[in-house]
Amino acid sequence: MNNSAMHKLTYGLFVVTAREGEKDNGCIVNTVSQVTTSPNRITVAINKQNYTHDMIINTGIFNVSVLTEKSQFSTYQNFGFKSGRDVDKFEKFVFKRAENGVVYIPEETNAFISAKVVDKIDLGTHTLFIADVTDADVLSEDTSVTYEYYHKNIKPAPKKEDEKKTGWICTICGYIYEGEELPADFICPLCKHGAEDFKKL
Repeated sequence: MNNSAMHKLTYGLFVVTAREGEKDNGCIVNTVSQVTTSPNRITVAINKQNYTHDMIINTGIFNVSVLTEKSQFSTYQNFGFKSGRDVDKFEKFVFKRAENGVVYIPEETNAFISAKVVDKIDLGTHTLFIADVTDADVLSEDTSVTYEYYHKNIKPAPKKEDEKKTGWICTICGYIYEGEELPADFICPLCKHGAEDFKKL
């Protein structure tokens, strides 16, 4: 089976943000979809290892910032390659706060959506949150970034010295696992994707 076929699905890329107590956090996701218009309802799947996931479980509210083709790789590094448990992802990042009290990203985005969880489904490694839209606004007319555009135009190509290593590379974030065999249950320490998203160098 060629798992690269999954990259042809029309995923977008988004920053999902949450707030619990005085703590703001956010993570990169590629699975936000509108599922009904009446009521206006969306779904988002988030890896259970993400701190943002736990905050949404506890509070039931979140925002989605829709990234554009003008988004920078540093934004994906900030929200996708490190844990909010260890750092403040907004310490040096521009943000605004929506009416629900949760931040959203006003730059490199074309819209934000505020949502309140009405149901959730356990998907094993992820939770699928089903949520009512409580607020939304268009921020620019820039084109939304697709997963394919990100891989072709934003994400840096692997360095040549990395290609000479014996190991496996994460096709999501570029993390390299050194070794001949990749454990079947391996989870990328940066983006939290599983072994199915790695390819041999």
